[in-house]
Amino acid sequence: MTSALPDFEPGYAEINEAKIYYEIAGSGTPLILVHGFSLDRRMWDDQFAFLAADYRVIRYDVRGFGNSTDAPVQPYSYLDDLMVLMDHIGIEAAHLVGLSMGGAIVVDFAVEHPERVLSLVPVDAPLGGVEWLTNFGTRMGITARLANQVGMDSALDLWLGDELLEPAMNNPACAPALEEIIRDYTGWHWTSGAKSMSRDTQTSELLNTIVSPTLVIVGEHDLIDFHAMGDVMAEGIAGARKVVIPNVGHMSNMEDPTAFNELLHKFLSTIE
Repeated sequence: MTSALPDFEPGYAEINEAKIYYEIAGSGTPLILVHGFSLDRRMWDDQFAFLAADYRVIRYDVRGFGNSTDAPVQPYSYLDDLMVLMDHIGIEAAHLVGLSMGGAIVVDFAVEHPERVLSLVPVDAPLGGVEWLTNFGTRMGITARLANQVGMDSALDLWLGDELLEPAMNNPACAPALEEIIRDYTGWHWTSGAKSMSRDTQTSELLNTIVSPTLVIVGEHDLIDFHAMGDVMAEGIAGARKVVIPNVGHMSNMEDPTAFNELLHKFLSTIE
């Protein structure tokens, strides 16, 4: 399933030597979609038009992904990028939805800037300070070394075959779109040596500072790491709840967009 895209306004925001590409559709309360690692804004195609019927939806390419540029190599901040992007567009506060890496970004943003978050939806998201139960980190390291030593084609072959993406890649409704997006990834975060900034205190220790309504979403067949991290978020954020979408893995919004959209819309409707 891939929905027809709505009419949207494209733009670039110049942020800390980079140009961050974004698209805006619809009107109403702002809602921002943040994509996962090696992906870009296109992973939200099935949500963009659906949500634009009721919200002012902003999706953007995180620094180094999609149409966004990747300078500088010095430490950069995904959180600063998001905050300046909101300022550039003129958004004081928004609903934040992020998958995987994007989920980590929106959770950290809610910790740092609670006044700018209307609600929080981390989807299949990692959580700093929670120990990994599988060897996923080791596999990521191997893929990064392959990108540097052999080349991006080999690295992306390995990445696309990883257990993390197996349910989505076995789903004919979303596999072609997912592979196309990932094949377009430049690998800058693996090969440039650039590092994103991090805080001294782990995010897991700061969950009680999050005050926005929170829905934690995890795909049934995602790695046990993300289920465990989802449990920690649901327990640590006041009033949060965790919902498991059945029969999907890490890319729940692409694997079953109907179930995902209904769940998200119901949650947002209770807040609105």
